[in-house]
Amino acid sequence: MQNLNLAPILPEFFLLLMIFLIMMLDIFISDARRGITYGLSVATTAVLTVWYGLNNGDPNSHYLFSNLFVADPMSNLLKSLSSLATLFTFVYARRYLEARQLFRGDFFVLSLFSLLGLTVMISGNNFLTLYLGLELMSLSLYALVALWRTSPRATEAGMKYYVLGALASGFLLYGMSMMYGATGSLELSKVFEVIASGAVNKIVLVFGLVFIVAGLAFKIGAAPFHMWIPDVYDGAPTPVTLLVAAAPKLGAFALLLRLLVEGMLPLAIDWQQMLVILAVLSLVVGNLTAIVQTSLKRMLAYSTISHMGFVLLGLLSGVVNGKSDGVASAYGSAMYYSIIYVLTTLGTFGIIMLLSRRGFEGGELDDLKGLNQRSPWFAFMMLILMFSLAGVPPMAGFYAKLAVLQAVVNAGMVWLAVVAVLASLVGAFYYLRVVKLMYFDAPTDTEALQSTGSMRLLLSINGLAMLWFGLLPGSLMEWCLRTIHLTLIS
Repeated sequence: MQNLNLAPILPEFFLLLMIFLIMMLDIFISDARRGITYGLSVATTAVLTVWYGLNNGDPNSHYLFSNLFVADPMSNLLKSLSSLATLFTFVYARRYLEARQLFRGDFFVLSLFSLLGLTVMISGNNFLTLYLGLELMSLSLYALVALWRTSPRATEAGMKYYVLGALASGFLLYGMSMMYGATGSLELSKVFEVIASGAVNKIVLVFGLVFIVAGLAFKIGAAPFHMWIPDVYDGAPTPVTLLVAAAPKLGAFALLLRLLVEGMLPLAIDWQQMLVILAVLSLVVGNLTAIVQTSLKRMLAYSTISHMGFVLLGLLSGVVNGKSDGVASAYGSAMYYSIIYVLTTLGTFGIIMLLSRRGFEGGELDDLKGLNQRSPWFAFMMLILMFSLAGVPPMAGFYAKLAVLQAVVNAGMVWLAVVAVLASLVGAFYYLRVVKLMYFDAPTDTEALQSTGSMRLLLSINGLAMLWFGLLPGSLMEWCLRTIHLTLIS
């Protein structure tokens, strides 16, 4: 029912207010005082992390603005973690940005606008809200990728991201328009009801569904719609790459769940088959192509494609023979996998920024040679992160993969689980290659690593968290299962 209480949306208003404040301050302060806008940005994301985290304790769903916006347990959890990911990115990025004269207010303003779009998208309960949130996030990221104006690679990456992102948005919007034409509504719950009634032409629905799934596949970087990811990851400044690679993946999970499950679950038999194809292609293409990369950032880009395949496996496993009996375990495992992937990605790109300095990006595999001799502690952190991405026990990535595979097997698709396991074995090669470079190769760069104390602290927490969630995964998994249960089932 309609809720006139605006408390659930106050964090978004606070974020918008802080964006305007930072924007105005940046006009008047000198370059020597840019730390003020940095401090306000970090404080804003810290407040939002706690605020959304506290809101997650509310088991109820609150609908606002004529059901355009919903604040439920899933949205609060994902928005809290998205704010945390942005906070970590700001801390990791400071020294990198300062060394390249990018430590300016426009970076923080665009990053926070991207976060605002992400929060709106996660809470979207209407096709229009979902699309507006997605575009606010995407347009901010397009500008961020091309922010380093003196870098031809960044400019090229920004152009590719913009053109292909616009194509994906067109696909998604066209599919939504077909759904609206068929059902007569933009609200997800009403679309669900009309489709379930069987009163509309199935051909029109499936036609619209194909465009929506294609648009979503573009946005998450699933194969064969993955062509933008390697160029954007490699060409963008590393902090921007992290902004593209981390928090938006939580938003992508929410977008998939809102559209395909909350809005179009009666068409599950149709979109499940599409997701099977996307998942298999993502696992195979991502892992096989990553093997031949010499750039660490491009390797991680193709790694992202394969990990999105695992997320899709969890989502498609929630429906068995047209019945949604395994919702909590399947969607909970997909959410858990998304969270662990984002946390691991934060640490991995944090290490890349730790290696970088003025005139040196640190984004090649050879730059990791002999890291154990330069910094045994951060070599160990990178080892934990690589083992987690590879799914080596007892790291968090192992339990995340296991949870998804269990959901796939429970859905009766054993062959799909076998494909995923074989693809993961291939992927283990390029992750273990990173460990080999750090521990068994002679260093090509002997300069001492330089970073702030806050960066070293957060990187250590980030790495150890992957070990902690691997040894004791129950609490986070139960949190995910509870969130899915309260959002979709209660």
